[in-house]
Amino acid sequence: MPYQFTVSPDFSPDHLSGWYIFNTWLQKQLGEAVHLEMYDCFQTQKAVIESNGIDLIYANPFDAAMLVRKKGFRPLARPVGVSDEAIIAVNAESLIYDVADLSSGIKIAVTDDPDIRLMGMIMLEAGDLNLNNTIIISCDAYILVAKQLLKGNADVGVFLAEAYDGLSNIVKSKLRVIVRSEISVIHHGLMIGPKLAHRKMDILELLVGMKNNDKGQDVLKSLGFRAWDKVEDEEMEFMIDLMDALSV
Repeated sequence: MPYQFTVSPDFSPDHLSGWYIFNTWLQKQLGEAVHLEMYDCFQTQKAVIESNGIDLIYANPFDAAMLVRKKGFRPLARPVGVSDEAIIAVNAESLIYDVADLSSGIKIAVTDDPDIRLMGMIMLEAGDLNLNNTIIISCDAYILVAKQLLKGNADVGVFLAEAYDGLSNIVKSKLRVIVRSEISVIHHGLMIGPKLAHRKMDILELLVGMKNNDKGQDVLKSLGFRAWDKVEDEEMEFMIDLMDALSV
């Protein structure tokens, strides 16, 4: 049975092929069979995790607590210089220029991306907005959040900053950012489960060393990363505690 690898569903579509390239590289380097399975939504992926069907995951920070505390996962590494930030954006023709301009009853387009959804709602609290006085429009992808804004179906949209920045220039020209978070300590990361734990140091050494050879650099480029940094258990616990605090 190959080990099972997956990636948080909020990854940039531009890097889909990059994850398959990374998986092929990892198998060759480890001499182990590793199957990459992508899931369309967070609920489906979470169900597989709950049934112990995942051994390696590039996880979003919201799921980190469950992975560590309930499933015995350990952190491996995070991309250098990449953090999870949220953006609140509107249609470029909107009269909204600040969160303070918003009022109850507005329509908010969001994805099921749990940490960005949480961060977005926290940012909107400055306008006295919450889940009880707003209308949520759930979308399967960030490009669909943008389409809701462009069609006038939503007043504001909540984006992962990396996903917003990756939108086409044509789409971004028709949108306007009203606020961008600057938390900097919340990030996705590669995490390893109990069944693969005996190869933890081998995988970590491979990841950290990728930037030192041409092949590794090519794989990193396909993911949109510069390099990997080791994540200590204490750093992961700090981020989990922060996410817990934000969720209160």
